[in-house]
Amino acid sequence: MLKRVLEPEVMDTVDEANDYNQMDHSQVNRQFADDFLSAIQDLVRNANGPLRVFDAGTGTALIPIELLQRGFPGTITASDLAEQMLVVAKKNVAAKQLESSIELVLRDCKKLPDADDAYDAAMSNSIIHHIPEPRHVLAELWRIIKPGGVLFVRDLLRPQDLQTLGRLVQTYAGDSNAHQQQMFRESLHAALTIEDVRQFIVPLAIPLEAVRATSDRHWTLIARKPGE
Repeated sequence: MLKRVLEPEVMDTVDEANDYNQMDHSQVNRQFADDFLSAIQDLVRNANGPLRVFDAGTGTALIPIELLQRGFPGTITASDLAEQMLVVAKKNVAAKQLESSIELVLRDCKKLPDADDAYDAAMSNSIIHHIPEPRHVLAELWRIIKPGGVLFVRDLLRPQDLQTLGRLVQTYAGDSNAHQQQMFRESLHAALTIEDVRQFIVPLAIPLEAVRATSDRHWTLIARKPGE
């Protein structure tokens, strides 16, 4: 198994934000939206009003936009620690006229100001691998969702070896520019294993089977908070 090699926690240059925004995330984002909406279908069906969702590490807000365009019945607080990502996110949200449904906020998800039980669900796509100690982010997201709420986290899965890493980069970023390929390569090297994630969710009393590999390069954590 490859050793985890950390990458910068915050991607906050103009080039990083623009390159990230221009990469083709469409298939991954559609799959994330499909799976998230499936995970919260009971919440949607039983909701007495608009749902509140927190998005940790929203990047340029492509997934919140995807969800709202699918008819998600609520509002999304979309957070990131990179100001440049949020600059691009603001343009993306405005272009789709979704300012009333997506609130963009600068947040460190290792220590959130939000109250306990503030959201119906929390989601995150590909932010965990940026965090040196991911247990803090997972604990915070678990804290801010209501009893009966859903935690949905998806991130990259660290490959077994350099050969597999290289194949994944070529398969999924082979048509990207050199900087985009480098970002993907470094992200895979910084990613967690299933065993890593399970270690972090034990203190939260989340069942180990809540996390599993869901593609050749992703793991997904889906958990419902007890109490309702």
